[in-house]
Amino acid sequence: MTIMRLTLAPCVAASLLPLFWNAAAAQDWTPTHPIRVIIPVPAGSAPDLLTRIIGQGFQARWSQPAILDPHPGASQNIAGDLLFRAEPDGYTLLTAPPPPLAVNQHLFKKLTYDPTAFQPVSVLVEAPNVLMVRSGLPVKTVAELVALARSEPGVLNYGSTGPGSTLHLTGEAFKAHAGVEITHVPFKGTVEIIADMMGERIDMAFINLVDAWPHIQAGKLRPLAVGGAARAPGLPDVPSLTETWPDFVSVTWFANVAPPKTPAAIVDALNAAVRAAFETPEAKKIMGDLHATPVLDSPAQARAYIDADSARWKEVIVRNRIAIE
Repeated sequence: MTIMRLTLAPCVAASLLPLFWNAAAAQDWTPTHPIRVIIPVPAGSAPDLLTRIIGQGFQARWSQPAILDPHPGASQNIAGDLLFRAEPDGYTLLTAPPPPLAVNQHLFKKLTYDPTAFQPVSVLVEAPNVLMVRSGLPVKTVAELVALARSEPGVLNYGSTGPGSTLHLTGEAFKAHAGVEITHVPFKGTVEIIADMMGERIDMAFINLVDAWPHIQAGKLRPLAVGGAARAPGLPDVPSLTETWPDFVSVTWFANVAPPKTPAAIVDALNAAVRAAFETPEAKKIMGDLHATPVLDSPAQARAYIDADSARWKEVIVRNRIAIE
């Protein structure tokens, strides 16, 4: 027995060395200048808000700010390409919704980047997409909206954050489920969609709850349904679309990712800083006020989360025959 203990102990110790090394290296990595965080949509939307929370965490932990760098356009592929080409040194990150991380590879025949090569830091939050209509549209339920769309084929329009976005895919899935024709109008971001809806130029849109909540509270836009599997706690009187179509689920999440080949120790250090940023009372209040659900998982869990959602959106794309022309 003594010999067995002496034989196994070095093996166990050796197997644990990488774990200890990664933890130690993560503690040792400290940025010495600001960290650039790319967002694939204009400033003022959810990725902007989340990046500002991250930046406060970086400042508190390392005395280094996060520099917001918006690069909207091209179905968020511009931002994806920028991150793909960035140095894997921890000084360039991307805060994004699903398109450049989990969707675009299923829509475009060729991309200039490989989303599966990104190194996830953490999935930050998730929120259901909400079916919103302009206040002047004479409908108050999904059934009334469908009836109106059927009576005027192609007359109604809906906004999205561009071809391939989850808002576009959800809009196309809605059309397929309802058997209606509604014209798609692409925008660069939700800020522009909301402005045009309030200006009565866009009839409807699916907007993630983080961006939609302030306007729902202000009574400027009307929510007809939420895309979560169940009703949202903050909107108990607004039905889930699963109550109309049991398989209709549309949720947006936002993740923070690093360039390909970023060392695990750096990713782990970033993960610790990001998760700590969302643990502050101020960050928790912001997320609570916006009814966003924190995820804040590990890099490995984030990889599994993104891969699973990528498979789900691929199924939506194939089932509804959605393609980017």
